[in-house]
Amino acid sequence: MPSTSSTAGKTSSDGLEFAQPIAQRRNFPLAPTLRDVAARAGVHPATASRALDPARPGRVAPATVRRVRAAAVTLGYRPDPAARSLRTRRSGIVGVVVPDLTNPVVPPIVRGIERILWRAGLACVLADTGEDLQREAELIGELRARRCEGLIVAPAARSSPGLDSIDIPTVLVLRGIDGGTLPLVAANDERGVRAAVAHLRGLGHKRIGHVTGPPSMSTTVRRLRAFQALTDGPAVLGEAFTVDAGALAAARLLRRHPGTTAIIAGCDTVALGCYVAISAAALRCPDDVSVVGFNDIPLVDKVQPPLTTVAVPHYDLGQQAARTLLARMRRDPAGSALLPARLVVRDSTRAP
Repeated sequence: MPSTSSTAGKTSSDGLEFAQPIAQRRNFPLAPTLRDVAARAGVHPATASRALDPARPGRVAPATVRRVRAAAVTLGYRPDPAARSLRTRRSGIVGVVVPDLTNPVVPPIVRGIERILWRAGLACVLADTGEDLQREAELIGELRARRCEGLIVAPAARSSPGLDSIDIPTVLVLRGIDGGTLPLVAANDERGVRAAVAHLRGLGHKRIGHVTGPPSMSTTVRRLRAFQALTDGPAVLGEAFTVDAGALAAARLLRRHPGTTAIIAGCDTVALGCYVAISAAALRCPDDVSVVGFNDIPLVDKVQPPLTTVAVPHYDLGQQAARTLLARMRRDPAGSALLPARLVVRDSTRAP
């Protein structure tokens, strides 16, 4: 049988077509280079490089940046991260550290972060701490060792040893830590709790309780303080932001304060635990006890009764955290931000 190279594109006696050797194939387009982008935009390659660098666009006129980026999009140009890292000694990577990927509030935050950073030419490395402080510190140390240019962290607790001496741009999202100067991007929990209390009082409730998560988390403390500033109603802290922990905490609240007619939960999963405790106490929601959740996670509008809750814009939190980090990477002023939380009224609340 003739060799493949000598019969490329020909058909054998048995009707089988020989594959053409790669070396002989033609018309394979080469990947566009930075010089191609520069030529299309009418600028020097060094100018194109600065325009496409997320840390240096301010050194190029805005009109030129737009022209170079449009040329890159048209040509389908993507920078070679390995080459850029060798040339600039920067990795082009941002570490995103989250406490639990199975927590429904985490994925939209990560999506928001990724969208903004991708547009800026940066890639994300995602790390899940499993709510473990030691693992959190180890992962942060590993990301720093891999020369991540910045970090976005949702801490596992109000104290985070891994962030004690952080030396790269870092932004906290959703949860904060005590002390320190790191900027936090979170929801305006105080406004959300105030809206929930006002809604229940407007329905005629006077005996309002609060069931929430562990005091080691900043979200617990922020929402608890907001509740206590508005009412003298009872509050019970659970061991976790879960359905089971919420059920146990709500059962304690109902036993100790049987006259309670409404409960504001620290999150939606805790609110679902309240449903369990109310049913176990031979009561009904909302006929006997109204319930308000917090977060507006997927499917809480499908449970029975559909849950009244304080909606938190988690996707927007992620986007704002990424924007804040980019500003800090450019050494621009960027501080903490509280995004609006709004009440979504459904069927789990009713006049007592």
